[in-house]
Amino acid sequence: MDWNAIWNDIVNFFKTNAWNIVIFFAVLLIGIIVIKVFMNVLRRVLKRTKLEPIAVGFICGVVKLVLYLCLVLILLSIIGIEITGILTAVSALLLAVGLALENNIANAANGIIVVSSKMFKKGDYIEVEGKEGNVVEINFLFTTILTSDNKRITIPNSSIVNGTVVNYDSSKTRRVDFKFNVGYDSNVKQVEKIIKDVMYSNGQVLLDPEPFCRLNALNSNCLEFSAKCWCDSVDYWDVYYYVLENVFNELKRNNITMPTGQVEIRQRKEVPVYPFESDALPKRVEKVREESDAIDLEKMSFSEIIHHQKRKNSKRFKKNKKDKLSIGENTSLKDDKIDAENNKPIEEIKQEPVSENQDLKVEDKANENQKEVDTTIEQKASDQPTEKKSKRKKK
Repeated sequence: MDWNAIWNDIVNFFKTNAWNIVIFFAVLLIGIIVIKVFMNVLRRVLKRTKLEPIAVGFICGVVKLVLYLCLVLILLSIIGIEITGILTAVSALLLAVGLALENNIANAANGIIVVSSKMFKKGDYIEVEGKEGNVVEINFLFTTILTSDNKRITIPNSSIVNGTVVNYDSSKTRRVDFKFNVGYDSNVKQVEKIIKDVMYSNGQVLLDPEPFCRLNALNSNCLEFSAKCWCDSVDYWDVYYYVLENVFNELKRNNITMPTGQVEIRQRKEVPVYPFESDALPKRVEKVREESDAIDLEKMSFSEIIHHQKRKNSKRFKKNKKDKLSIGENTSLKDDKIDAENNKPIEEIKQEPVSENQDLKVEDKANENQKEVDTTIEQKASDQPTEKKSKRKKK
């Protein structure tokens, strides 16, 4: 490989295309500035329209991609590279990607339909293919709902467009339906009055249209009453449970029977044995839940980020202070354990373990002391008769 020839080709390229290179960087800088200014203006104009935020983001993303692609093609033409071959390669690449991502492209197209048709919006309570919950996120591929038991369900937009969607929050008001069964010995007018009085007693029930209650069906063992009332969509479940509970209490208060199904009961002769665990329930141990210290730059504002960082620093300072105090307490306890000779307290000396050699020494000393006592006793016994003889001689 001739490095000198390669170097000469590079030098000649820059000499012959010096002005093209200057124009290249100038067009690059001016093009980026123009695209940013144009996108800023376009975003502000679209925000003033009635388009959804997700539609605004999608349009801005597509326009931005097209503008940068045009800028790259212009820069390549300035350098002197043929664009026709590049366009052919890009078109073939887009075709391959389109075939590979056919389902995703279909979801994206259906996402545009969902957003533009305004089937539902963020926060609405919807039901799709037996799944129901509040809409928490809408994008061009999927729609995410949050169920009442806090489960996140992601539904492809193709299923939403091709299926049946029930939006419970499309209107401000909603009708609450009830079915009540009473015995054939009940007074129809009295039952209707009781149910209506219960619905009128709740201030969340709308008076226009008025609450409704009539005899609906004659069943085999009961009279079926149908009751309806209207309320705000946000008050649906409060009204439903209030009416259900209070109608039951009022029917019992007025001695109106509510028939139940018949059950056949058979007496069991043998005593059933139910196995169970002998151990009692363990004591509750509270789980330590650590708060996430991650900062979400997209969802958190600047003031929330500063507040989060201050709280994080204060927690770290308290933890370090607590560790220092615990270290100081441990060192003070170690310093207190010092003897008179070795600067330790007497209580610690008494509690020190005695080795086997020390036990042997103590036993030897005890034996020696016992021997000394025995010898002294023998000497005293031998000295007593001599003392008696000396006394007799003196006499």
